[in-house]
Amino acid sequence: MNTDKPLRVLVVGCGNMGAAHATALAMMEGVRICGIVSTGQSKEVLNEKLGGGYALYSDYAEALDATAPDAVCISTYPDTHESFAIMAFDKGCHVFIEKPLADSVEGAVRVAEASRRSGKKLVVGYILRHHPSWIRFIEIARELGKPLVMRMNLNQQSHGYMWDVHRNLMKSLSPIVDCGVHYIDVMCQMTRSKPVQVFAIGARLTEEIPEGNYNYGQLQIRFADGSVGWYEAGWGPMMSETAFFVKDVIGPKGCISIVAKDAAAAGQSDAVSSHTRTESLRLHHAELDERNAFIRPDEWIDLTDEPDHQELCNREQAYFIKAIHEDIDLSDHVDDAVNSLRIAFACDESVRTGMVISL
Repeated sequence: MNTDKPLRVLVVGCGNMGAAHATALAMMEGVRICGIVSTGQSKEVLNEKLGGGYALYSDYAEALDATAPDAVCISTYPDTHESFAIMAFDKGCHVFIEKPLADSVEGAVRVAEASRRSGKKLVVGYILRHHPSWIRFIEIARELGKPLVMRMNLNQQSHGYMWDVHRNLMKSLSPIVDCGVHYIDVMCQMTRSKPVQVFAIGARLTEEIPEGNYNYGQLQIRFADGSVGWYEAGWGPMMSETAFFVKDVIGPKGCISIVAKDAAAAGQSDAVSSHTRTESLRLHHAELDERNAFIRPDEWIDLTDEPDHQELCNREQAYFIKAIHEDIDLSDHVDDAVNSLRIAFACDESVRTGMVISL
């Protein structure tokens, strides 16, 4: 690709994540937003936020034809991800797409195949992979020995605009699929082991979502190396804010925990900006002396690089553009995205059938 010309990117979806990604792209040298797409009024709001002057579209296919972009940034609801991504690849575009990659495993595989077939880049929005504290969290977890016990949750007492968002998401996906892929991906990075078995439970706590769907779920994963992982996610105005933000990993040598007092405070559970905050890591050492007293005190690890949500989106888009210009091999990245989604949907199947699912 000729890097002397600006990379022209079509922004598709203007909600929380779409607006943040568009803001990142608008600030980048060598990148030009060639159009903004949404079905509602959010494109006008985003256009004004970015200073105006952008071409606005309500129809994605029309926008693709009219703008002929080099790349698309897709942050729409998951039930459009597969078709939108494949349309972009068929037009010869690179694709950044918010997680999850698709609303089915088969759809995710088709998107991955379309990327390979077209020879264009596919980056999936696993934002935690760009966070220095989460990267360090994973590195330390790998040093705790095996097996690992991984405990994580993200319950959201959603209300107002966020309850609208979550109800729309639950038309196609449960919380343990939409949110769970992030933390399943983290668990796979920590263990570097194959998941072999999952079991999950769920509950429908509101009549405001489609019959047969559930807004609370809890999953358990067993790995080949003996490690086990637990993740819990619930959405809705009835959710408790007590212990909604747990990020804790235990191994034979001790444990590492994310301690985020501000992000875990009252009123923060459905704030997107709080979901990636770490603030501090607490490392506990398990070694005992001859009297069974701890040899070393706990360590507090505070990284100086603590990016906020917008900065993380900036880094995601910088990686996307770098992958295009430097022809980075993204095979493992895409395989990991498909794999984490496959595990999440196995958990969803377990909720619906009441059965333990072998992978």
